[in-house]
Amino acid sequence: MTLVDDQQIDCVVRVEIDSHPVYIDVQIKARSTDAKQPGTFAALMVRDPRRNFMFVFYSEGVDTYWVVPSLDLVQEATRNKEGTNAGKCSIVFTNPRKDGKHYPRPRFDAWKDNWEAFNIMAKGSGV
Repeated sequence: MTLVDDQQIDCVVRVEIDSHPVYIDVQIKARSTDAKQPGTFAALMVRDPRRNFMFVFYSEGVDTYWVVPSLDLVQEATRNKEGTNAGKCSIVFTNPRKDGKHYPRPRFDAWKDNWEAFNIMAKGSGV
């Protein structure tokens, strides 16, 4: 567990592949039940996207996790072009229903509860 989030690393996951350790940097983002837009993650700074860097998003409002490699995130997210958040990314994992509740967007189903991505990433590390 890191003490300071100055490198965008909240924790490091260690996976063993063929008795060799592989380390994956992880940034964790969460939205509480009280959030008006429970699946919107805005003003994300993604410094140095790389193969061994994952984002874990959690929306308490829809009780869903999305596990997204940083390289995929920078391709799928919308990049802010101007204003105080210029250069930062935003991604919306949920859609609202008519009753005001949200549901996960099917477009991102491949990342939903995608915990196996850690093993896949580790295996692709070249160990």
